[in-house]
Amino acid sequence: MKKVLRIGLSLFAMTALWTSGAYCEGGPKPAEQPKAKTIKELADRYDSSSCTECHQEAHDQWANSLHSHSILGSPRTAPTIITAMEVGVKNFPYSGVKEDKDITVEHLKMCTKCHLPQLDEATDDVAREIIATIKGWQKAKKEEKDDEAAKLEATIASLNINCRVCHNKMAIIHKWADGYAQPDAVYGSKDGAHDDPKFPKMGKAPALGESIFCGQCHGQGPNFELAHPSQCATLYGSYLFAYVAEGGHESCQECHMKKSGLGHDMQSYNSEAMVKMAVDVEVDGRSLFWRKNSAEGVLPMGIINVEITNKAGHTIPDG
Repeated sequence: MKKVLRIGLSLFAMTALWTSGAYCEGGPKPAEQPKAKTIKELADRYDSSSCTECHQEAHDQWANSLHSHSILGSPRTAPTIITAMEVGVKNFPYSGVKEDKDITVEHLKMCTKCHLPQLDEATDDVAREIIATIKGWQKAKKEEKDDEAAKLEATIASLNINCRVCHNKMAIIHKWADGYAQPDAVYGSKDGAHDDPKFPKMGKAPALGESIFCGQCHGQGPNFELAHPSQCATLYGSYLFAYVAEGGHESCQECHMKKSGLGHDMQSYNSEAMVKMAVDVEVDGRSLFWRKNSAEGVLPMGIINVEITNKAGHTIPDG
């Protein structure tokens, strides 16, 4: 009964949030913009350098995060995208892809739905340019052409999850209730005027501080809306069905931004602060007299017990 009551109250609260008109700061669906035709054009469209004039600290934190180079990755992501195309898509009999020239935005969506959601605003030429740039970068690194590799790496890193993606494009989730993000506004916890010629307005995004916002990418498993469902991330599903279902109440933002002290540098396994919050490790060791023989003398045995307790609000590891 206790769990049923808890779940019922949670559903009531979510319904109230989503249907309340108090937060409806979006607007009608904006007219579709012309598609970006090059990586540079897409990167320029999502340039957030003007944000540093007022939000330097948040920008510096973000610049240290994987969000700031979401296509390049650690840099494991970019090579994995190539592997997905070479080993996967090119071998699928109905994908329509045999060579790089056949790759389209749709084919890359199995990766870019999360790693570069703004790619839906680009032509297929941009999808092919991304693949060519990553392959060129890999070749330059292999041949130890450092200057060329650095230039190509910078181009790849210019495609990322930045201020504009989170505080505009992806800011409003329930668009029929709360409206669509407007091209001249940034979204957060306040509404009013905003001192930026590109974005002169501020609006409220009701879910921006909730875990469901992160769940758009750190999701529940395969994206079944895609022609070929694929997704590495399952954290939000684990968070909902294990942590929240058992009474957990902290959000992704509370742990990865506030309690960790990292702010917009939202780290995970590569942050000592996050690891300390996520797991307890106990190690116990002892030695035993095992056996003795004439040739080798005393042979001791060492026994080490390691106990790891997951304290995070989701499975470890993800992916």
